[in-house]
Amino acid sequence: MKKDYETVFILTPVLSETQMKDAVAKFKKILTESKAKIVNEENWGLRKLAYPIQHKTTGFYQLFEFSAEPSVISKLETEYKRDEKVMRFLTVGLDKHAVIYNERRKKGEFNKSKEEKEEAKV
Repeated sequence: MKKDYETVFILTPVLSETQMKDAVAKFKKILTESKAKIVNEENWGLRKLAYPIQHKTTGFYQLFEFSAEPSVISKLETEYKRDEKVMRFLTVGLDKHAVIYNERRKKGEFNKSKEEKEEAKV
């Protein structure tokens, strides 16, 4: 039975653009080969970290939202741990409320001003 998940990982900032894209493609390939359906993919780019990790203050953030068998998670996280480019990662299971929230966030419903929300109601 497939479940919904979201994973975010931080890649070391010393990578070139192609190295970063290759690392992201590697993890995406792991998911697709495991028959996971990728619902959403977001590259948040280079961001400042809340605290230093491995003496680095920035990192490349990447998010995948996907639907997969629970056995896929251990395989994915093992690959995160093996890859020295990954500084941190977090994978969480999504309940139905989180899935609805993510759909609304992707549509941009939370970025609208009050006037735009009122116009949408009319």
